[in-house]
This record gives sequence, structure tokens and C-alpha cells, in this order.
Amino acid sequence: MRFSSLSLALSGLATVASALNPIEVVGNKFFNKDGSQFFLKGVAYQLRPHDPLIDTDQCQRDASLMKELGVNSIRVYHVDASANHDGCMKAFDDAGIYLLIDLDTFDTYILPSNLHWNQTQHDLYADVMDTFQKYDNVLGFFVGNENIAHKEDSIAAPFIKAAARDMKAYRDKKNYRKIPIGYSAADIVELRPMLQNYLACGGDSADIVDFFALNSYSWCDPANYKTSSYDMLESYAKDFPVPIFFSETGCNQPGPRLFEDQDAVFGKDMINDWSGSIIYEWIQEENHYGLISYGPSGGDATNTDVEGGFTRKGTPTPVSPDFNNLKSKWATIKPTGVHKTDVDPKTLTTPACPTSTSGGWWGIEGNVRLPSLGETMAGTFTSVPSATADSQPQDKDPKDDKGKDGKDGKDDKGKDKDKNAASKDMHITILGSSIAAVILIAAVAL
Repeated sequence: MRFSSLSLALSGLATVASALNPIEVVGNKFFNKDGSQFFLKGVAYQLRPHDPLIDTDQCQRDASLMKELGVNSIRVYHVDASANHDGCMKAFDDAGIYLLIDLDTFDTYILPSNLHWNQTQHDLYADVMDTFQKYDNVLGFFVGNENIAHKEDSIAAPFIKAAARDMKAYRDKKNYRKIPIGYSAADIVELRPMLQNYLACGGDSADIVDFFALNSYSWCDPANYKTSSYDMLESYAKDFPVPIFFSETGCNQPGPRLFEDQDAVFGKDMINDWSGSIIYEWIQEENHYGLISYGPSGGDATNTDVEGGFTRKGTPTPVSPDFNNLKSKWATIKPTGVHKTDVDPKTLTTPACPTSTSGGWWGIEGNVRLPSLGETMAGTFTSVPSATADSQPQDKDPKDDKGKDGKDGKDDKGKDKDKNAASKDMHITILGSSIAAVILIAAVAL
């Protein structure tokens, strides 16, 4: 809903006043308004399945404790585009916290078992963007989360890329701020680094993601840079053309969590290429990844604030010792990075589009034609030449602008993604799909 100038004046601008300035992407990094580099110190935040950003009082309580923890960003998986979010967005803004928001909803996921990218999906993604683009503390949008999680699923990659392309085009057509649009991937060894390279390949800045994020649980204390395979993740991220960061991390096996991976993420080995991390997750649930709790588990089932046996509202109480471990760790980490004026996007080039390998997980052969709006999947993809005229992922003038073997919805450290109220992963509905003898055909999938 857009407010008239008169109504804004009468409300004292209370709903639009912003303490934070928008974050900007230049090259493969995020930057503050003053030109300093921005690094994410975030937490995943989804108290309830459909929207945690509609209860202003709860957001204020949580934002206050997040500020104490050292949080500067949160990730929200599901929102209701028709709801009013002014109170919560202001609460987080006042606490110095940016938000990354998923555009998809429970019924608009791009599923490998039923592949299509249609007008209905597009418009519902756009509704979320329309609702949140006005807030300066929106850091970015995701077009998907772990849509590709099985050997047969890589066929979904062109549809994910098409969604990013079309949402970027919609953003620009509406003259919105250039809020970056990206994808959050499961960290699966068999897809490294093909998926991240595919989403950034082809040479046409209009077709690639604005950032790439990884849900990784491969660092389980005690571990180190090499045993966790972070050294491999860094090798794949070296000089990546768009920002890359961890959109979920924080293995809890064997526990308690020490968060020693944060030293690596913000340390000399990775800081030049990675833009920080988001810890999974804020609320304590059955999977025991929570940093806080609103009360003991197994609450009164008749209480509307209890879902799945866990209280979803109230005074957040730190889970010991994980909360303090992370607080202490982040307090010692003060990355500076580089200044925006020292970044030259022209030195970055998009990667080559990966080719399929016999028997491997990656089944897309090179720079295939992306599906247009209304196309559905019924076959193999064909390659098209890479663009050459627009070889940079950024605009020429920036001012114009689980665990490592995470399969079947779980990582090899036992993170059960379905044991949370958000039910943010749709992998349980994916039955798999064959990529044999199929071609892209035009079909209205409404």
C-alpha cells in the first residue's frame, strides 16, 4: 500500500523514517553509504510459518536482544505480502539490522518435480517485492532456497535463473532501488562449484544473480579451515563476480557450538571473497539450533503462541552457552574490508558455464537458453552462445543502479530441515524427476 503525501505528513512520517542507509553492491562486495564494506553478521528468523514480521512488540523485543548479540542482518523465509510490516521493519531498523527476504511462498516454489515459471509465480514474487522495496533496511531478496537438493534436481537451475532475471527486470521497470536479488543453495559436494558458476555465467548482467549464498554445515567443532572443507569453498569463491556469503551456517554437532568458523569467514583466508554469514537460527525448535527460547518445549497445545511444541512469542531468553559463545566470538571480529572506491568491477569476469558430466549431479550443458515466462519443463536444454557485449555482471556505472553432503533435506550432520515451524524447505514434496529425453517447450502453466 502506498501512502499519500498528506497521510505521511499526518502520521509524522513514523512509518517511513529510517535510521539505516541502503546497502549497495559494487563488484562482488556490499557497501555502506560511506563507502565502507558491509559484512553480514546475521541470524535466520522465522518464528511462525507464514510471517514473523507482523507483531511489532515481538520484533522490538527480539531486535533489542539481537543488537546485544551483535546482529546486523536477519534472514526471513516467508512473509505475507498483504500484511503491514511497518512496525517490525522500524524495530529492526532502529536496532541497526538489515533484512534478506525470500520472495517465494509455500505454493510458489520452483520444484524440480513440477518445473515451470509462470505468471502466477511471477506476480506473487512481485507482491513481496512491492511490499518490502520501500524499506531502506532491506538488503536483498532470494528467489529460492535449496530448490536443488537431489541428483535429478539440477534441471531446475535454468528456471531459478529465469526467476532472478525476471524479478530484476520487474524491479528496474518499477524504478525501485537496485535491491540485489540472489539465490540460497544447499552446500552439496556434487554440485560444487557448478551451481554457483551457472547462476553467474553467460556474460549478460541481466540474466545472472546479483549475489550467491550457501547453506553450509560442514564446519562442526572441533574442525579447522581444511577439515571443514572451507578451503575448498574459498577456492570456488575466489574472484567470484558477485557477492557470496553463508545464508545458513552453524553446525550443532557434537555441541555446544563454538562458532570457530566465524574466525575463518572473517579472517585473512576468506575475507577478500566472502561477505559474512547468517547463523541458523534465532528460535529454539526441535532441531536444537536455536540461540534463544521463549519458554520450555511442550507448551500448552491450546495456547495460540505454541506451535510444534515450542512457544513462538514472549521474552527471548538466551540459550546457553550458544548465545554467549556467538556473542563473544562476534565481539572479537571487526572486519574492515576495502573501500568502495578501491573496487573496479571491470576486473571481474563471469565464470564459464559448466557442462554436464556423465553420471554426475550436474545435468545442464553449458549456457542453455533460459525459459521465458509461461514455459514449463518437458525436456533437455540446448546451449546458446555466451554474450560478449556485456561481459560484466555489474552495471557500468554502479551509481545507476548441508553439511557438505546435504542430501534429501538433511545434511550429513543431522540437521533436519523439516523440524521447524517455518517448514521452509519443500524437499519433502519433491519426488525427483528424470532428465532423460526432455526439451524446453512453451506452455502456459497457469
